[in-house]
Amino acid sequence: MGGETQTLLSTQDYGAPTLKPAIGSEVEETIKRLAGHKGVEGIVVVNLEGIPIRTTLDPDKTIQHAALITQLTAKARSVVRDLDPQNDLTFLRIRSKKHEIMVAPDKDYILIVLQNPNHT
Repeated sequence: MGGETQTLLSTQDYGAPTLKPAIGSEVEETIKRLAGHKGVEGIVVVNLEGIPIRTTLDPDKTIQHAALITQLTAKARSVVRDLDPQNDLTFLRIRSKKHEIMVAPDKDYILIVLQNPNHT
């Protein structure tokens, strides 16, 4: 991973109104900081429809992770609210043998960090 972020798509490509013209410099700095952590293999920021806004992964992996993690996040949020309507999902961590995926949903975006937990 080169640590560079790229813009893949905007919501305008799909005919939907743009919520915000661009992600702010504070978020760009957060992405750079996270990318520098040990074992981080990629970062994807998606809007709530699952459309990638920023990524450090290749396009195929970005689209796959964006679509699947957005669906999983929506389901997890639904479960949390079904259990307690006054509650909301704030963070989701998925660990497998090969990867750890950390998901931080926000009001307008979802931050997805893919990490190798076995990286030394």
